[in-house]
Amino acid sequence: MTEPRIVRVWLSLGSNIEPHRHIPLALKDLEKEFGALVVSPVYESEAVGFSGDNFLNLVVGLMTGLPAGDLTERLRGIETRHGRKRDAKGFNSRTLDIDLLTYADQIIDTETLKLPRGEILEYAFVLLPLAEVAGDEVHPVSGLTYRELWDAFDGSAQNLWRVELSEEG
Repeated sequence: MTEPRIVRVWLSLGSNIEPHRHIPLALKDLEKEFGALVVSPVYESEAVGFSGDNFLNLVVGLMTGLPAGDLTERLRGIETRHGRKRDAKGFNSRTLDIDLLTYADQIIDTETLKLPRGEILEYAFVLLPLAEVAGDEVHPVSGLTYRELWDAFDGSAQNLWRVELSEEG
């Protein structure tokens, strides 16, 4: 039996419902399940696509031997444990959102999974923290590094600012 291939993946985490509680707990869950994490600075940004409380967002890197689909299911389980509801359509407030951004340098395009995730090139709250922790890694479609992509990004329409993540009692 062959050993599973261990790969680096990048995740985007976000919350705008009790984020100072849900994000630290999600980081503990991810570390317990996957081991050491690479964690970006945390950014606060206005809600995109709907009127709601500001979001806290960050990017997390981890190593896994799980196939991308199985990993996505595990991430959905963590979201559910943190009270994530999936019945609302479109953009809305959430306790926890964990998106798989990349799976090594693979390009995956199936009915249920598209990687690298399009949000990398669309949203400052995804690209900036990714550029900070994986700046020299190459986006598998564009061929540019995440730092180069951030340097060329026009984020003038997206307000975000770095914040400290403090766990609320």
